[in-house]
Amino acid sequence: MADNNDETRRLLECFVEEGADFRMRPAPHRRQWMDDSPEGYAYRCLPLAIANTHGWEILNSTTFQAKWSGKNGKGDIEFATRDGAPPPLATSHFGEGVLTFHIPCLFKTPPGYELWVMGPPNKIKPYIQALNAVVETDWSPYTFTMNWKFSVPDKVVTFEENEPIATIFPIKRGEIETFKPVIRTPTDDAALWAEFSAWRSSRNSFNKDLEVPGSTAQAQKWQKAYVTGPAEPVIPPHRTKLRLRDFEARAAKNK
Repeated sequence: MADNNDETRRLLECFVEEGADFRMRPAPHRRQWMDDSPEGYAYRCLPLAIANTHGWEILNSTTFQAKWSGKNGKGDIEFATRDGAPPPLATSHFGEGVLTFHIPCLFKTPPGYELWVMGPPNKIKPYIQALNAVVETDWSPYTFTMNWKFSVPDKVVTFEENEPIATIFPIKRGEIETFKPVIRTPTDDAALWAEFSAWRSSRNSFNKDLEVPGSTAQAQKWQKAYVTGPAEPVIPPHRTKLRLRDFEARAAKNK
């Protein structure tokens, strides 16, 4: 069970520039293409659904359109807004067909934690690709940019108001380097491989039965072993959803 004691939670602080139209929210569960899948079957993939909500989204403040000429200069991305003014966050800063969002705030994480910065997970946007970054926000007094690279020239890309332009979540710096990757054979863990083999056999039989009218598999529609979780409890516990908090206003520490 989640601990609701604020004192046990690490702070993810966001210092917003004065006068900036800055919008954030916990990443939502739903994706349009997943809604459109027959009976919403895409949501049955729990790892996919968990990833949808794994972080906080930074939202676009003004609807605009952008088009890349295919050349690599800073002036080779055209922008258009409804009122003709430049979009307040988006610009062509680096060239190379990269659209840059300036993030008008400074994030601070606890010592040893940094931010993974990426596009909204499992959200497809034609003709342009979000670029990922890892930012050491525990010490740096600098903001960062969110960058998207065009993949196709001469195509109009629209970013709507309140559309997510970035997703952030904290990670522990250097932890990945503590892992030692090792290749094993099935005989190295016979019990684990036996569990996998039983699951694989069950999965193959289930998929075959899905084609049989009136079968139990057709009635069940999908297997729920991963959603149900392990036979024995694990720590931290198996999760079927994330519950991220909204950013809240906090009084200054020195007052």
